[in-house]
Amino acid sequence: MTNYHSHSLYCDGRANMEDFVRFAISKGFSSYGFSSHAPLPFPTAWTMEWDRMNDYLSEFARLKKKYAGQIELAIGLEIDFLNENSCPASPCFQQLPLDYRIGSVHMLYAPNGEIVDIDTSADTYRRLIDTHFEGDIEYVVRLYYQQLRHMVETGGFDIIGHADKMHYNASCYRPSLLNESWYDTMVHEYFEEIVRRGYIIEINTKSFCDLGVFYPNKRYFPFLKDLNAKVQINSDAHYPERISYGYSEAQFALRHAGFNSVIAWIDGRWKEMPL
Repeated sequence: MTNYHSHSLYCDGRANMEDFVRFAISKGFSSYGFSSHAPLPFPTAWTMEWDRMNDYLSEFARLKKKYAGQIELAIGLEIDFLNENSCPASPCFQQLPLDYRIGSVHMLYAPNGEIVDIDTSADTYRRLIDTHFEGDIEYVVRLYYQQLRHMVETGGFDIIGHADKMHYNASCYRPSLLNESWYDTMVHEYFEEIVRRGYIIEINTKSFCDLGVFYPNKRYFPFLKDLNAKVQINSDAHYPERISYGYSEAQFALRHAGFNSVIAWIDGRWKEMPL
């Protein structure tokens, strides 16, 4: 097993980095990566601050040395795309000595310019859409994928984080959404662009045990296989005991779609590994 999307006490995770490493070893993981939420231009309760970056990198170096021979460790960041000045391609993130970067979208700009965190529960999401976007779910969904496409075009990262995470909340808001032709076309074009540019698509299992969903939506796994997409299974874990949540189910779903390999960090670089 492998995992490259995880959050420790350096951001909104619930345990220190070493607890995750020891748990990964006990579960038989061959490699493991850390991806704390990168600093944003404004304070939040869930991202790392710049004044902790050196400690983050130093602690990783210590763990990599201590557990050499037991597990291969990698260091990254999950970096939000806000705009072209605050994104994975920003020089401040490119200059860091990281093994990889995850590009994600958690926030959108409301029509009044306010930044709205839409990575929430379905109930909170509904309230945010009604309050900040006048209930126009189609506008919000299109804006979300527009931001994702902009991130893909701007680059600066290796892995697409939870590629279509909004699909669950948006479909709770409007159950017919996922079967509407404009939505399906938009998502297909988005995945085509991701694959064309060579990014890794994570199969994010964080919500599988609670909601029964993967990100991307499992319905697109066969399409991703047809595109010869590079995929890996990541748990987006905030607790050590959850690092393997949904892993076997994701393996089964990928095999069912025709995949026989995933992308893993092996000997200091991304390689294919049998699924």
